[in-house]
Amino acid sequence: MRAKPGDWLVVEARVVDGPARRGLIEEVHGIDGTPPFLVRWSDTGHRALTFPGPDAHVLTSENLDAAEAEVWARYTAGQQSARSM
Repeated sequence: MRAKPGDWLVVEARVVDGPARRGLIEEVHGIDGTPPFLVRWSDTGHRALTFPGPDAHVLTSENLDAAEAEVWARYTAGQQSARSM
């Protein structure tokens, strides 16, 4: 796993349909972009030195925006089809 400051660390939910946790990577302390990362978690604002596990992945801001837009499009499409019933 490699990252740079400004990327996002996404930790997938530990339970089915649970929320993923996201944090902004502020600093990279490993060699060539490898962990540990200093992360500011979006849900708490807490900063922590993090060694990501196998349930985590890194996204650029552009990748995260695209993923959120895709989820929003599916959600709004579902809302529209529910209203037409």
